[in-house]
Amino acid sequence: MEIIDAIILGIIQGLTEFLPVSSSGHLELASAIIGDEKIPEESLMFTVVLHFATALATLLVFRKDIVILLEGLFKFKWNEETQFVGKIVLSMIPAVIIGLFFEEQLEQFFGGQIVFVGFMLLVTALLLFLADKAKNTEKPVSFPNAVLVGLAQAVAMLPGISRSGATISASVLLGIDKTKAARFSFLMVVPLIFGKIAKDILDGALTYNVESFGYLSFGFLAAFVSGYFACTWMIALVRKSKLTYFAIYCSIVGLIAIFAGLYL
Repeated sequence: MEIIDAIILGIIQGLTEFLPVSSSGHLELASAIIGDEKIPEESLMFTVVLHFATALATLLVFRKDIVILLEGLFKFKWNEETQFVGKIVLSMIPAVIIGLFFEEQLEQFFGGQIVFVGFMLLVTALLLFLADKAKNTEKPVSFPNAVLVGLAQAVAMLPGISRSGATISASVLLGIDKTKAARFSFLMVVPLIFGKIAKDILDGALTYNVESFGYLSFGFLAAFVSGYFACTWMIALVRKSKLTYFAIYCSIVGLIAIFAGLYL
């Protein structure tokens, strides 16, 4: 892989991890455009590095919230912070179940399935449009709602379904305050990312050589910087009900992907 390709893929990962346009779907489309022959054997390591970068970007953006949560958690009381962490854990269960028991079935939707990605981008567009039209309320995230948002996150493991788009849309449609919905959506994925990285390390699935250090480093930096700005921008966009623009974008890209997959 060339360094410029790593930077492009890093920027795509950083932007689309937080913006509601599906990071996995865009990486699938980018891989199809760049060409599978340019994707090295260490592609899993590259993917892990990019996800690690976006997880660190999330921690940086929400550093104050995380400190407050940790302080409250280590008071060992059933306070607001402990309850919030409990909701995060609860929301992770559906995705963990799919990741542990249905990984092979899930992988069948990856690897050049750009028509499928296109249709899933259209689903993402519909979710964003509905969420943008929903009335904002002051409702917090409840435990039952955490499970439902977790189910939305599990569905978003399919390429083309935006994780942030699905979870924020589900939250808003459930009546949760838009700012709280964005905060919960971004924080709930961090443990999953670190858990997936730990699983890949323990499974011995990651391969690395000295020659790959260059493109891994540039990919990491590109994903981290773009992810930080995308996360900050997305919080403001959700608050101002600007998701319709992303719905239009997902519709256009989805239709192009379907056309390309069927006729080109």
